[in-house]
Amino acid sequence: MSGDFPQRASFRRVLLQEDFDRFAQLTGDDNPIHCDPAYAQHTHFGATVSHGMLLYGLIAKALSELIPGPGVRQLSQELMFPNPTYTGEEIRIELACQDRVAVGALDLLTRVIKSEGAITAEGRTRVLPQGIPNTTAIGGAPGGDGESDTELYGLRLGMQAEATRRFTDRDLAEYGDLVGDRNPLFRGASAEVPGPLLAGMFSDLLGTRLPGRGTGWMKQRLQFLSPARPDEALLARVEITRLRAAKELVNLRTQILGPGQRLVVDGEALVLVRNLEHKLPR
Repeated sequence: MSGDFPQRASFRRVLLQEDFDRFAQLTGDDNPIHCDPAYAQHTHFGATVSHGMLLYGLIAKALSELIPGPGVRQLSQELMFPNPTYTGEEIRIELACQDRVAVGALDLLTRVIKSEGAITAEGRTRVLPQGIPNTTAIGGAPGGDGESDTELYGLRLGMQAEATRRFTDRDLAEYGDLVGDRNPLFRGASAEVPGPLLAGMFSDLLGTRLPGRGTGWMKQRLQFLSPARPDEALLARVEITRLRAAKELVNLRTQILGPGQRLVVDGEALVLVRNLEHKLPR
């Protein structure tokens, strides 16, 4: 591992309901487990919890602080959410450099930890500091391997949902203000749309459309294949690839396409559908 950058970075943050609501307005994901305290009280969470992609935004902020200069581009991000983050809880965002991959790219461990030590988000990211040629290869998109049930709460294999969006400079500014991310790549005339904002399109689809309101995010894998620019027409799509009725879990393929069917983001989500607002009997 090169000594060009610090080996670790961390900071603390307390997320409030106001932050959940701002992220919901920014992404469109007003899933009641994040935004409706009365609804959330009757779920297994017992109260509103943070969006997974809001936590991801805080990880992105830490990345831009760990690797200063002209900016850092994420090539991939994997995240698991083993415990919820409730409003008013202090959390610590931690990054640790793990290895250098091929020429220039870095692998880092990413974690969000509560004050009592419980991990609320963990995973790894591969990043490329700007000014270094990208010679790394990223594997193909994950698939929904394994046996699948045919139906769960009215959900079936192959069901899809999609949405279109054009992010504006104002959206990027609101994102930066909310999470504190000052990555130079997200500002200026040649700005790129931040990864957490792109993944917020999945947050919207999963939490409000398919599987729907009440969905809980358990795991997400993202591969960033090409940059997206403000005012560019983007199409996000999710598709059910596996159902596990006994555990109330659903796997979905997650993609974002740009103009000309350019693949911008590819990956897979694992979600819990126990708390769905509207579900058909099994």
